[in-house]
Amino acid sequence: MSNRTFTIDYENDTFLKDGKPFRYVSGSFHYFRALPQKWREILKTMRAGGLNAVDIYIQWSLHNPKDGVYNFEGIANVSDVIEAAKEAGLYVILRPGPYICAEIDNGGVPFWLFNKYPGIQMRVADKNYMTEVSKWYAKLMPHFVPHFYGNGGPIIMVQVENEYGAFKKCDKVYKEFLRDETLKYTNDKALLFTVDRPFDGELECGRIENVFVTTDFGLANDTEVDAHWKALREVQPKGPLVNTEFYPGWLTHWQEANQRRPAEPLAATLRKMLKDGANVNFYMYFGGTNFGFWAGANDWGLGKYMADITSYDYDAPLDEAGNPTKKFHLFKDVIREFLKENLPETPELRPTMKLEDICLKPKMKILTDEGRKALGTPYDLEKTFKTPPTFEALNQFSGFVLYETKLPKFTRDPSQLVVMGLRDRATVYVDNYLVGVLSRENAINSLPISAGIGDKLQLLVENQGRINFQVADDLKGILGDVTLQCYDEPYVTKLENWTATGYDFEDYAKIEEVAFGNKSEVEIYKNGVLNEGPVIFAAEFDCEELADTYIDLTKWSKGVLFVNGINLGRYWPVAGPQRTNYIPKELLQPKGNRIVLLELQKAPSDKCVSFSKVALLDD
Repeated sequence: MSNRTFTIDYENDTFLKDGKPFRYVSGSFHYFRALPQKWREILKTMRAGGLNAVDIYIQWSLHNPKDGVYNFEGIANVSDVIEAAKEAGLYVILRPGPYICAEIDNGGVPFWLFNKYPGIQMRVADKNYMTEVSKWYAKLMPHFVPHFYGNGGPIIMVQVENEYGAFKKCDKVYKEFLRDETLKYTNDKALLFTVDRPFDGELECGRIENVFVTTDFGLANDTEVDAHWKALREVQPKGPLVNTEFYPGWLTHWQEANQRRPAEPLAATLRKMLKDGANVNFYMYFGGTNFGFWAGANDWGLGKYMADITSYDYDAPLDEAGNPTKKFHLFKDVIREFLKENLPETPELRPTMKLEDICLKPKMKILTDEGRKALGTPYDLEKTFKTPPTFEALNQFSGFVLYETKLPKFTRDPSQLVVMGLRDRATVYVDNYLVGVLSRENAINSLPISAGIGDKLQLLVENQGRINFQVADDLKGILGDVTLQCYDEPYVTKLENWTATGYDFEDYAKIEEVAFGNKSEVEIYKNGVLNEGPVIFAAEFDCEELADTYIDLTKWSKGVLFVNGINLGRYWPVAGPQRTNYIPKELLQPKGNRIVLLELQKAPSDKCVSFSKVALLDD
């Protein structure tokens, strides 16, 4: 198979596959946002949509969640992803990062690097960062070597870095290091490329010598498309035109309207690009679900921070469940005008079901002594911290950290509590009783504390997702001082001598024991407000049929959903726009299904959840 080649004919502006002109229309598919049982179904549907290639990011943090720990099984089985693409008749465009953005926590770069190397600089020629990238590639890339096109596999192209120009560092040493590190494994058996946006000099900043350059853009009229191609030609005068990220939809944050993009104008943009002879990759073609605590955030909005919702539907040609949408059919018709191929039949829509309401029981308050023992991790109980330590300093990925200290005596009633550098959201308690909420997203970092209400200040800080684009140092917890300040005096008391208890919720066995290990229940206030901290709610249920469903949490407030041991992500219907969480049929069983909610703020009076046959996201 050594005679297989994938190269570029720069003179004729085309790719050459085995010496013959070749063009691709591909779609992005994130294996980490779908259950492995669904991979083949989704990839076959993508092929049925007219695609001849699939674009696959690799999430470093999924495969290397802790220093020295590697995972390539289950949802992390990258070899099986490639095999599934090959079975579907799709070539593969591999995007290993190591930074990928992708609206994934920290852009896919593992959080533990901040713990191992305090002050580490990501995505530049930092010795420690480059050392860890080399170690990671030595674990990752051998999985792909047999699958490179020149070795007989479907991988035709491999990306080096990702939208590096937007990072504005333009670090030539780092870029060439990563190129050479990639070449160690591809060995010219697959084509290397970069991608950058066509404005503000980003293409030039991200360009790497001897690496093919591509660009990315979304909905555009003919004049705008021509302008984008012109920008690409200014840094790469010849070669095939490629839009590596053509956006048929967009990402959505909590507290904003669900993002949509119109189908017909997008089809017109697609037709224009294909008439120009371009190669196109849809980002996303299938989005999926931000499982667990993997959803990222952006450096936008009121507080320069906006967290991504759990659904990654993206208004893509395939919806969150993998079903074809109007865009699927429109785009397929356009693609078939240019790629004359026999395509498989479009699969039927996945059936959905609406289960009867399920009422849950409150099983444990997590801030009680019992809750701390069952679900918490006390850090350094033999001493206190002068200032609150970050999640990263505690080597905790996500979830929550409870910071506690003794309140000083104060006579100004009330006095202003100020938390500087909050990342990201803090529920404030005094002597285990709720007094308010602070929010990085909404630029609220202070609240009044009444004198004499208690002795112990408690800040339960939630990591809502690390920023995934442009920013590369989004540490979590409390990064500044916590002070008590009187309204009418300049005097400020800096609060010190903190303890920290972590609630990472990574060990589901602990949650299972709390939720189902005994039959006792805890009392909560009749109005449902959880004044004494978050509560674990649980129930069991059966399914007469197995089909996809959407759990409707509209009556609940904010928290985390677990079904049959899998963390299906955050919910926050009071903020919206997402009101349902997707439950794939592959996760369910006829008898003995288990649901757990970690509710943070308020439960409905009946403590019940409903279900829907469709996703509910407010426009």
